[in-house]
Amino acid sequence: MSDSVLPDAQPAGGGLPERLSTVRSGIAAAAAAAGRDVSELTMIVVTKFQPVSLIEELAALGVRDFGESRHQEAQGKAQSLAGLDLTWHFVGQVQGKKARQVRAYSDVIHSVDRVSLVDALASEDSGIDCFVQVNLTEDPARGGVVPAELDALVERVLGTSGLRLLGLMAVAPMGIPPRRAFAQVRELGERTRRLAPGATSLSMGMSQDYAEAIAEGATHLRIGTAITGNRPVSG
Repeated sequence: MSDSVLPDAQPAGGGLPERLSTVRSGIAAAAAAAGRDVSELTMIVVTKFQPVSLIEELAALGVRDFGESRHQEAQGKAQSLAGLDLTWHFVGQVQGKKARQVRAYSDVIHSVDRVSLVDALASEDSGIDCFVQVNLTEDPARGGVVPAELDALVERVLGTSGLRLLGLMAVAPMGIPPRRAFAQVRELGERTRRLAPGATSLSMGMSQDYAEAIAEGATHLRIGTAITGNRPVSG
Protein backbone atom coordinates (compact mmCIF):
# COMPACT_ATOMS: atom_id res chain seq x y z
CA MET A 1 0.00 0.00 0.00
CA SER A 2 4.23 -10.03 8.96
CA ASP A 3 4.19 -12.61 9.44
CA SER A 4 2.58 -13.34 12.78
CA VAL A 5 1.34 -16.09 15.00
CA LEU A 6 -2.20 -15.31 13.92
CA PRO A 7 -3.60 -17.30 10.99
CA ASP A 8 -4.31 -15.28 7.88
CA ALA A 9 -7.84 -15.21 6.57
CA GLN A 10 -8.77 -17.70 3.91
CA PRO A 11 -7.65 -16.39 0.53
CA ALA A 12 -10.20 -14.97 -1.85
CA GLY A 13 -11.20 -17.06 -4.82
CA GLY A 14 -9.65 -16.78 -8.24
CA GLY A 15 -6.05 -16.59 -9.31
CA LEU A 16 -3.27 -14.37 -8.07
CA PRO A 17 -4.26 -11.29 -10.12
CA GLU A 18 -7.85 -11.56 -8.87
CA ARG A 19 -6.80 -11.95 -5.23
CA LEU A 20 -4.45 -8.98 -5.51
CA SER A 21 -7.19 -6.87 -7.08
CA THR A 22 -9.64 -7.87 -4.34
CA VAL A 23 -7.25 -6.83 -1.58
CA ARG A 24 -6.34 -3.57 -3.31
CA SER A 25 -10.05 -2.77 -3.62
CA GLY A 26 -10.61 -3.68 0.03
CA ILE A 27 -7.78 -1.39 1.12
CA ALA A 28 -9.16 1.46 -0.97
CA ALA A 29 -12.64 0.97 0.49
CA ALA A 30 -11.32 0.85 4.07
CA ALA A 31 -9.29 4.01 3.47
CA ALA A 32 -12.34 5.81 2.09
CA ALA A 33 -14.45 4.69 5.06
CA ALA A 34 -11.80 6.09 7.40
CA GLY A 35 -11.59 9.37 5.50
CA ARG A 36 -8.03 8.64 4.46
CA ASP A 37 -6.18 8.79 1.16
CA VAL A 38 -5.12 5.35 -0.04
CA SER A 39 -1.79 6.87 -1.10
CA GLU A 40 -0.90 7.03 2.62
CA LEU A 41 -0.80 3.22 2.76
CA THR A 42 1.99 0.82 1.87
CA MET A 43 0.82 -2.71 1.09
CA ILE A 44 3.51 -5.27 1.86
CA VAL A 45 2.89 -8.74 0.46
CA VAL A 46 4.27 -11.33 2.89
CA THR A 47 5.74 -14.18 0.87
CA LYS A 48 7.14 -16.53 3.52
CA PHE A 49 7.38 -20.09 2.10
CA GLN A 50 6.22 -18.86 -1.32
CA PRO A 51 8.39 -19.50 -4.39
CA VAL A 52 10.45 -16.89 -6.20
CA SER A 53 8.18 -17.35 -9.22
CA LEU A 54 5.20 -16.00 -7.26
CA ILE A 55 7.16 -12.88 -6.29
CA GLU A 56 8.12 -12.39 -9.93
CA GLU A 57 4.46 -12.63 -10.94
CA LEU A 58 3.45 -10.12 -8.26
CA ALA A 59 6.22 -7.77 -9.38
CA ALA A 60 4.85 -7.96 -12.92
CA LEU A 61 1.47 -6.94 -11.47
CA GLY A 62 3.01 -3.82 -9.93
CA VAL A 63 3.84 -4.95 -6.38
CA ARG A 64 7.14 -3.57 -5.12
CA ASP A 65 7.04 -4.20 -1.35
CA PHE A 66 7.60 -7.73 -0.04
CA GLY A 67 7.84 -9.08 3.48
CA GLU A 68 9.83 -12.07 4.72
CA SER A 69 10.38 -13.43 8.22
CA ARG A 70 13.00 -16.19 7.89
CA HIS A 71 16.55 -15.02 7.37
CA GLN A 72 17.90 -17.69 5.03
CA GLU A 73 14.81 -17.67 2.84
CA ALA A 74 14.70 -13.87 2.72
CA GLN A 75 18.40 -13.59 1.91
CA GLY A 76 18.12 -16.06 -0.97
CA LYS A 77 15.08 -14.38 -2.47
CA ALA A 78 16.62 -10.91 -2.22
CA GLN A 79 19.73 -12.15 -4.00
CA SER A 80 17.80 -14.02 -6.69
CA LEU A 81 15.58 -11.03 -7.45
CA ALA A 82 18.16 -8.28 -7.10
CA GLY A 83 17.47 -7.06 -10.63
CA LEU A 84 13.79 -6.26 -10.00
CA ASP A 85 14.29 -3.19 -7.77
CA LEU A 86 12.04 -4.48 -5.00
CA THR A 87 11.74 -3.19 -1.44
CA TRP A 88 12.37 -5.92 1.15
CA HIS A 89 10.73 -5.71 4.57
CA PHE A 90 11.97 -8.08 7.26
CA VAL A 91 8.94 -8.72 9.47
CA GLY A 92 10.07 -11.64 11.65
CA GLN A 93 12.15 -11.84 14.79
CA VAL A 94 15.82 -11.05 14.17
CA GLN A 95 18.47 -13.12 15.89
CA GLY A 96 21.22 -10.90 17.23
CA LYS A 97 23.96 -12.95 15.59
CA LYS A 98 22.19 -12.60 12.22
CA ALA A 99 21.42 -8.88 12.55
CA ARG A 100 24.20 -7.69 10.26
CA GLN A 101 23.23 -10.19 7.58
CA VAL A 102 19.55 -9.23 7.78
CA ARG A 103 20.50 -5.58 7.54
CA ALA A 104 22.57 -6.24 4.40
CA TYR A 105 19.58 -7.17 2.19
CA SER A 106 16.65 -5.53 4.00
CA ASP A 107 15.34 -2.08 3.23
CA VAL A 108 13.11 -1.97 6.30
CA ILE A 109 13.20 -4.00 9.53
CA HIS A 110 9.83 -4.11 11.30
CA SER A 111 10.79 -6.03 14.44
CA VAL A 112 13.31 -4.08 16.52
CA ASP A 113 12.32 -5.16 20.01
CA ARG A 114 15.30 -5.05 22.38
CA VAL A 115 18.39 -3.04 23.20
CA SER A 116 20.79 -5.83 22.22
CA LEU A 117 19.29 -5.95 18.72
CA VAL A 118 19.55 -2.17 18.36
CA ASP A 119 23.23 -2.41 19.24
CA ALA A 120 23.75 -5.30 16.79
CA LEU A 121 22.15 -3.29 13.98
CA ALA A 122 24.26 -0.18 14.62
CA SER A 123 26.36 0.91 11.66
CA GLU A 124 28.32 3.87 10.41
CA ASP A 125 27.10 3.02 6.92
CA SER A 126 23.97 4.52 5.39
CA GLY A 127 20.92 4.25 7.62
CA ILE A 128 18.24 1.59 7.44
CA ASP A 129 14.58 2.23 8.16
CA CYS A 130 13.09 0.38 11.12
CA PHE A 131 10.04 0.01 13.33
CA VAL A 132 10.03 -0.72 17.05
CA GLN A 133 7.79 -3.73 17.68
CA VAL A 134 5.41 -3.53 20.62
CA ASN A 135 4.17 -6.61 22.49
CA LEU A 136 0.45 -6.17 23.24
CA THR A 137 0.18 -9.40 25.24
CA GLU A 138 1.13 -10.46 28.76
CA ASP A 139 3.45 -13.14 27.34
CA PRO A 140 7.10 -12.04 27.64
CA ALA A 141 8.10 -14.75 25.14
CA ARG A 142 6.26 -12.97 22.35
CA GLY A 143 8.21 -10.60 20.15
CA GLY A 144 8.08 -6.94 20.99
CA VAL A 145 8.89 -4.53 23.78
CA VAL A 146 6.31 -4.09 26.53
CA PRO A 147 4.70 -0.63 26.54
CA ALA A 148 6.31 0.29 29.88
CA GLU A 149 9.77 -0.07 28.30
CA LEU A 150 8.91 1.49 24.94
CA ASP A 151 10.27 4.98 25.56
CA ALA A 152 13.67 3.70 26.63
CA LEU A 153 13.98 1.51 23.54
CA VAL A 154 12.90 4.36 21.25
CA GLU A 155 15.55 6.60 22.81
CA ARG A 156 18.15 3.88 22.22
CA VAL A 157 17.19 3.66 18.54
CA LEU A 158 17.33 7.44 18.20
CA GLY A 159 20.80 7.48 19.70
CA THR A 160 22.16 4.68 17.51
CA SER A 161 23.95 5.43 14.25
CA GLY A 162 22.64 3.79 11.10
CA LEU A 163 19.00 3.43 12.18
CA ARG A 164 16.06 5.58 11.08
CA LEU A 165 12.94 5.12 13.17
CA LEU A 166 9.75 5.08 11.10
CA GLY A 167 7.35 4.28 13.94
CA LEU A 168 5.81 1.27 15.69
CA MET A 169 4.85 -2.24 14.61
CA ALA A 170 2.44 -4.62 16.34
CA VAL A 171 0.33 -7.72 15.85
CA ALA A 172 -3.23 -7.79 17.20
CA PRO A 173 -3.34 -10.59 19.79
CA MET A 174 -5.99 -13.27 19.74
CA GLY A 175 -8.79 -12.86 22.21
CA ILE A 176 -9.44 -9.13 21.90
CA PRO A 177 -11.06 -7.15 19.09
CA PRO A 178 -8.36 -6.10 16.60
CA ARG A 179 -9.50 -2.50 16.50
CA ARG A 180 -9.04 -2.16 20.25
CA ALA A 181 -5.49 -3.46 19.90
CA PHE A 182 -4.74 -1.12 17.02
CA ALA A 183 -6.15 1.82 18.97
CA GLN A 184 -3.60 1.05 21.68
CA VAL A 185 -0.81 1.08 19.09
CA ARG A 186 -2.06 4.40 17.74
CA GLU A 187 -1.94 5.87 21.27
CA LEU A 188 1.56 4.50 21.81
CA GLY A 189 2.56 6.00 18.47
CA GLU A 190 1.34 9.41 19.63
CA ARG A 191 3.46 8.99 22.76
CA THR A 192 6.47 7.96 20.70
CA ARG A 193 6.21 11.07 18.54
CA ARG A 194 6.90 13.21 21.59
CA LEU A 195 10.38 11.67 21.52
CA ALA A 196 10.64 11.18 17.76
CA PRO A 197 8.41 13.62 15.84
CA GLY A 198 9.30 11.99 12.53
CA ALA A 199 8.22 8.50 13.61
CA THR A 200 4.75 8.80 12.13
CA SER A 201 4.27 5.31 10.66
CA LEU A 202 2.35 2.35 12.09
CA SER A 203 2.97 -1.16 10.75
CA MET A 204 -0.16 -3.10 11.67
CA GLY A 205 -2.94 -5.01 9.97
CA MET A 206 -2.85 -8.30 8.08
CA SER A 207 -5.15 -10.31 5.83
CA GLN A 208 -7.93 -10.67 8.37
CA ASP A 209 -7.85 -7.27 10.08
CA TYR A 210 -6.38 -4.65 7.76
CA ALA A 211 -9.62 -2.65 7.62
CA GLU A 212 -9.59 -2.18 11.40
CA ALA A 213 -5.91 -1.23 11.24
CA ILE A 214 -6.56 1.38 8.56
CA ALA A 215 -9.33 2.86 10.71
CA GLU A 216 -6.79 3.35 13.52
CA GLY A 217 -4.10 4.95 11.38
CA ALA A 218 -2.03 2.09 9.95
CA THR A 219 0.43 3.14 7.26
CA HIS A 220 2.04 -0.23 6.47
CA LEU A 221 -0.14 -3.33 5.97
CA ARG A 222 1.39 -6.82 6.02
CA ILE A 223 -0.85 -8.98 3.82
CA GLY A 224 -0.17 -12.69 3.40
CA THR A 225 -2.47 -15.44 2.16
CA ALA A 226 -5.34 -13.16 1.15
CA ILE A 227 -3.08 -12.36 -1.82
CA THR A 228 -0.64 -15.26 -2.13
CA GLY A 229 -3.03 -18.11 -1.40
CA ASN A 230 -2.30 -20.83 1.11
CA ARG A 231 1.34 -21.35 1.96
CA PRO A 232 3.07 -24.45 0.63
CA VAL A 233 3.86 -26.98 3.35
CA SER A 234 7.37 -26.23 4.62
CA GLY A 235 9.90 -28.96 4.88
